[in-house]
Amino acid sequence: MDFTFSEEQQAAAEAARGVFSGVAPDAVPSPSMVVGAVADDFDRALWARLAEADLLSLLLDPAEGGAGLDAVALCLVLRESAAVLARVPLLEHSAAAATVQAHGTTELRSALLAPAGRGELVLTVAASGRTGHDPAGLAVTARQDGDTCVLDGVQTAVPWAHNADHIVVPARTAGGDRTLLAVVPRGLDGAGLAEQISTTGERLGELRLESARVPAASVIDADGAWEGLRDLLTTGTCALALGLGERVLRMSGEYTSRREQFGFPVATFQAVAMQAADRYIDLRAMEVTLWQAAWRIASGAPGALPAAGDVAVAKIWASEGVRRVVQTAQHLHGGFGADVEYPLHRYHAWAKHLELSLGPAAAHEEALGDLLAAHSLG
Repeated sequence: MDFTFSEEQQAAAEAARGVFSGVAPDAVPSPSMVVGAVADDFDRALWARLAEADLLSLLLDPAEGGAGLDAVALCLVLRESAAVLARVPLLEHSAAAATVQAHGTTELRSALLAPAGRGELVLTVAASGRTGHDPAGLAVTARQDGDTCVLDGVQTAVPWAHNADHIVVPARTAGGDRTLLAVVPRGLDGAGLAEQISTTGERLGELRLESARVPAASVIDADGAWEGLRDLLTTGTCALALGLGERVLRMSGEYTSRREQFGFPVATFQAVAMQAADRYIDLRAMEVTLWQAAWRIASGAPGALPAAGDVAVAKIWASEGVRRVVQTAQHLHGGFGADVEYPLHRYHAWAKHLELSLGPAAAHEEALGDLLAAHSLG
């Protein structure tokens, strides 16, 4: 297979580099330096620049004002965003919009897609901790009542929940055999939010749904909708981990090239060089498994296993690889690695969050094992 990026995909990455070039990761306080969240809102000024560059509508069709690109293009942009720890809901917003476009009702698409592509509406997804394939494991339940869908349950750690206009909530049906996606607007009766703080210092939301009623037109009930959304979110998380890891390895290289011991840069010491080389190998493995997963999602190409298998492999490498990269960076930076005012501290906090988001490596190893077992039995 050919992983060469198309001109359109490369153009999206180039536009992203231009937008993110002015973002300084050390301009935001470290989460351990403040009481509560780093900030009440995400970076609205950066959000506006992303909208102006048409990077919020990458996955939308031209008819909706979008670029009509795919998961590979989105991952290229996410990779750039993570290098500067951009505080915007780009992944969740893009994945939710793509899902509404592919599976939403005509009314839902008309209400959300165009303003979402312009950045006027912000979307997020209540799926930060969900990795499995069994609908019965979802935290929220849904039941039909006339022309509405009634939601009950608690979903924790919802990213950007306090600032999004709509939250896409996966919910299991009463029988537990199907998954619906309910688009819950801000301020809906029966939907409450409590504040939680993530490892990164960003605000998360605990979404409490108590007989919250959503119109039937705002519910997505289509085969594969939840699975596709989950796989896109997980693959996007891998892209974020790759971008972060690459930046951290560059930081380590720059520091060890400047830092001298016994009259020589520590980068010339064999033990330092070997550790850096091992982390470079981790990043290349993270990269190739990411593009494999993104390509499967974008192309819909058949394989020995469903695309979820490639997504699981990518998340295993992303979770373990980004952890090793930041741990090595902490070690090679010596005392600076423990300095909470040094940017590396924020990268380490974000890496831990990405490692666990949508499931740690062990959860995806289990999911991959289930897929392999089902394939062999089939």
